[in-house]
Parts: sequence; structure tokens; C-alpha cells
Amino acid sequence: MAKSGKRYLEKKTMVEAGKRYSLKEAVDILVGTARAKFDETVDAAIRLGVNPKHADQMVRGSVALPNGLGKTVRVLVFAKGEKEKEAMDAGADFTGSDDLIEKIKEGWLDFDRVVATPDMMGSVGKLGKILGPRGLMPNPKVGTVTFDVGRAVKELKAGKVEFRVEKAGIVHSPVGKVSFGAEKLTENLLALVETIIKLKPASSKGTYLKNISLSTTMGPGVKVDPVDVRNILK
Repeated sequence: MAKSGKRYLEKKTMVEAGKRYSLKEAVDILVGTARAKFDETVDAAIRLGVNPKHADQMVRGSVALPNGLGKTVRVLVFAKGEKEKEAMDAGADFTGSDDLIEKIKEGWLDFDRVVATPDMMGSVGKLGKILGPRGLMPNPKVGTVTFDVGRAVKELKAGKVEFRVEKAGIVHSPVGKVSFGAEKLTENLLALVETIIKLKPASSKGTYLKNISLSTTMGPGVKVDPVDVRNILK
């Protein structure tokens, strides 16, 4: 059975089991207890009052975090002609059409996000079994199937994140790096939660925002009081 590291256990003693902290307290704990030798990512796990088994309760979307993610995002764009040039000018790392499709079929996956123009989706659809399980398939609902490829590339480069509720009713998403500090991490989390609230399905009954937990790469989860977060957003 794997044992938790000394640093992890030290951090865990600073978090009261079962307690729901205010957003300010939770973020301060995360930033104040980060001891890793690298810049840890801060992740949010948000439990929603939905049943993803029902199509009308699926929560999926994207949000441009105001302070980005603090990492380099490699963007691939499937496009032809002027749209390919537009993507390159906007900073896309890889652009092309059938040549890239064949390269991916051969096992190449050195990219983080994918954008495609609508006219390319007939061909890109053939990559569904490869890109789909990795969360890389372009989707019009999150703005990655569009003719406005320049804007899409710039947003992804700046820190736009996609999210989708999982089978257990939880949305997982990074919200930045520990080095951002409390203020920027708070702004990013609030932007994410606000977007998720706006996407509440009409068929969702009862409490929608059930639980929020924040954690760093090497640290334990810190529970946040959803009521406090909602009050801040009012």
C-alpha cells in the first residue's frame, strides 16, 4: 500500500477534516502551504446537483480564465487556405489538413488543444477514437469548431479551459499555478464557477452547486463553502 509523503502529511495537518472554508481561507491555505520544488498547479473539483446520464443535465462549456493557466498551450488547427494562414498568424503551433490527420493516425499527439474549421470536420471526425478519449476532439459547443480560428487560437493560448461534468457529477478543471498568488487564483476560480452556474440545466432540481474542493499538485484537498462563493458572485 502506497504511503503519503512527509510534505503531504504536513500539509494535511493544516486542513481541518470535514470543514468548509471560506474561499479566501482556502486559497490562503493552498498558497501558504505549497512547498514543492516546482510551481504546482491548483485544481478545482466542483460537484454539481445533476445526473449526467440524462442528456438534458449534461454541463459542458468553456471559460477564458482572466489570468490564464501559467503554462504554454500547444494549439493545433485543422484548416485550409486563408484560414490556415489566419491560424498561423494568431500563434497556432501546428496547422494543416489531411497531412496532420495522417500524422495523428500514425501516433503523433504532441499538442494540447485542437481547433477545426467546420468544413474540416468531415475529415477530422475520422480521428474521433483517437482524439475523443483524450478530450481533444473539436466541438462547436466550446468554440473549437469555428471559422474564427484566429480568435479561437488566441483564447486557447491565453488560458481558455474546457470543462465537462463527469459521470459522478463532478467538474474538474485547473485554475492556475500557486505562483499566481491568492488574488489571481481567486479571480480564476470565480470565473469558472460563474460560468458553470450560468450553464445550470433547467431540469436540475435542488442544490446545484453542492461541493467545491481545491488542491495543489502535491497537496490535499481543501473544501470550500459553496454558499460563500455564491455570495461573492452576487
